[in-house]
Amino acid sequence: MSSTVEQVNSNRELKLIGGLSIASIVIFINLYLVQGMLPLIAATFSVSKSHATLLLSVTSFTMAFSLLLFAVMSDRVGRKRPILISLYLLVVVDIVAIFIADFGQLVALRMVQGALLASVPAMAMAYFKDELGGHVLLKAGAVYIAANSIGGIAGRLLGGVMSEYLQWQEAMMLLAFISLMGTILATRLLPDSQFIKTKLILNKEALHADLKGFYSHLANPKLRLIYLIGGSAFMVMVNQFSYIQLHLMDTPFVQGPFEVTLIFLCYLSGTYASYRSAKWIKNSGVKRVYTASVCALMLGTMFTLFDTVATIYIGFLISSFGFFLIHSSSNAWVAFIAKQHRAKATALYLCSYYLGAAIGGPYLLPFWQQWGWQGVVLGSMLCLSVLAALVNKLLSPTEAKSPLSFIV
Repeated sequence: MSSTVEQVNSNRELKLIGGLSIASIVIFINLYLVQGMLPLIAATFSVSKSHATLLLSVTSFTMAFSLLLFAVMSDRVGRKRPILISLYLLVVVDIVAIFIADFGQLVALRMVQGALLASVPAMAMAYFKDELGGHVLLKAGAVYIAANSIGGIAGRLLGGVMSEYLQWQEAMMLLAFISLMGTILATRLLPDSQFIKTKLILNKEALHADLKGFYSHLANPKLRLIYLIGGSAFMVMVNQFSYIQLHLMDTPFVQGPFEVTLIFLCYLSGTYASYRSAKWIKNSGVKRVYTASVCALMLGTMFTLFDTVATIYIGFLISSFGFFLIHSSSNAWVAFIAKQHRAKATALYLCSYYLGAAIGGPYLLPFWQQWGWQGVVLGSMLCLSVLAALVNKLLSPTEAKSPLSFIV
């Protein structure tokens, strides 16, 4: 009898992990597809490729603030239903995109899409915590993070293939089909949540309690620094990947729409860094890990100035390694510091993270327009200098009293 119960529980756990991982892949394909489609978007909507990069910024902007809304909603209406509703609405948005003929309309549609994309990142870990034990939870988190990386890489590479071989309408039809298939699979796999939701009460007291939870984290100086660090790092990293595509499509490289998206394979060094970060923090301490992360971001950025395909790829491999190391460390530290309202603490971190992505595109655009890739490197180094100062402040004796030795 006990073995039967264990088998049922095991199947339920596998379905939950599989369902949320597939949902995550759908989310991140939709988020980052446009980053690989810059040539097709520019040609279809008669805008410059650099102007097309702003599509990722507007999506990240609405996604950032929607994370806060979903963090509150998750405790009021449960986990499964909001995730599935947002996924099906995402399919509708992909279908609507087939008929878009104006760049302004596409910007507005991407803003709506950003709001829907926040559901899974905001609720996934809470869903796991409701359903899984400690040992399985760690494995589930690792698989889920890997799915995030796979979705991000797949979305960008798929965008490159679409730019090379498809028209806009055909590309959006394929995207809608992929999203629908993934959503159907997630629907079949995701088990009903065992989370006991609170009553959906929308009054002054409930609003005050939610705001108090957010404020308690924003009032913590250490958390504020970590939020700024995560946002600053992502501000540089994700937008460098947009502008390096434009650089590789220009002379002397003149790479094709799909060929330039291969640069996103450099994210794999970051996947490895995320996987190993806990052990490195435990063995070397948070100060060394953070310092090494910032140095890697700066070194990788500067390495691209040698301006060959090989050195650009090496530079991005180094930068991706440093970025994901600092991101995974920051994310873990937020969870450790926040004793209450942890979902809100994580949502605030992700909000800052995606706001950085939204700000980074417009910030680097004038550097690109004035000086090309060298200008992007200059703008990045200015931002990374601020990042280094924030890390130094965080790790100062007055701030860094809590080492991350709790991560095993």
